[in-house]
Amino acid sequence: MQKDAKAYHIMVVEDNPGDYLLLEDYLNELFIVPTLIKAESFKETHEILTNSKEVIDVILLDLSLHDRQGEALIHDVKAVSGNTPLIILTGYSDENFAINSLSIGATDYLLKDELTPTTLYKSIVYSIERNRILRNLKYSEQRYADLFHFSPQPMWVFDVETLRFLDVNEAAILSYGYSYEEFLSMTIRDIRPKEDVPLLQQALIQLQNGGFFRGEFRHKKKNGEIIYVDLRSSNIIYNGRAANIILSNDVTANKIYLTAIEQQNDTLKNIAWLQSHVVRAPLARMMGLAHLLIDDELPEAEYREYLNELLNSANELDTIIKDIIRKAQGINFNIDKND
Repeated sequence: MQKDAKAYHIMVVEDNPGDYLLLEDYLNELFIVPTLIKAESFKETHEILTNSKEVIDVILLDLSLHDRQGEALIHDVKAVSGNTPLIILTGYSDENFAINSLSIGATDYLLKDELTPTTLYKSIVYSIERNRILRNLKYSEQRYADLFHFSPQPMWVFDVETLRFLDVNEAAILSYGYSYEEFLSMTIRDIRPKEDVPLLQQALIQLQNGGFFRGEFRHKKKNGEIIYVDLRSSNIIYNGRAANIILSNDVTANKIYLTAIEQQNDTLKNIAWLQSHVVRAPLARMMGLAHLLIDDELPEAEYREYLNELLNSANELDTIIKDIIRKAQGINFNIDKND
């Protein structure tokens, strides 16, 4: 077997000199200049793991030390070794004990009588690589948890089969008024007006077909308040179950603002349309009267009559303009988008 060129730091916890020499030969055969850290008791192991500044890549642990044995030894070593891969070495073949050792933190279980350089190499390399993958996975999960729980916008995860909430962030709790425990006892139907549930079913069908969905919906808070939200959702696997993660953006204020603007525009259009027809009547009379007054041969009485009609039309026009101004001033143009 070609030697592995990676510089591993390997701790060997073994109090049998013969077994240690065999392991040392195997390790020197498998790896180029491995750094071997030897311990012959749990006490010595504890001191090394507690005080060593070196990063240990893997621990090979004999289960029959003179000062600690069996499951108690595994528990105590795990307590001080943290996430360092732990490979059990033993001369006793006990399948149940082997399974239990793995369940309490060991990464592999090797019998000394069946040990070969190849099996030892595979166990070490696989354990180290598996530990690296798990660390990366935990880091990714932690980043997800931070992004989820610290998001300023409401977010939640729900089960795609039962529609029950699986997790919610603090922003959702503050926005909707339900406690964390209340959310977890509910389904996503419970935060919608009853008449909007059919729209939810349609959205779920689209989500199943596409995997990603975005849309605007109405939601109901705990106090009964109805809000408009823009939802973005995507399929994920959460604790082994098919789930969906939701990002909710409350657009109620924007919707009210836009609705008010539209109403203002409609009011202005109505004023313009109605008043334009009212204005044209006196304006048309004034234009006709002005044309008649140009005639220099009009009798004095008729001239004064036309002039009086012109003045009346001007007053009527002035009244109409004042009415337009009054109606326009009755519209609230100072809408605060944040109100």
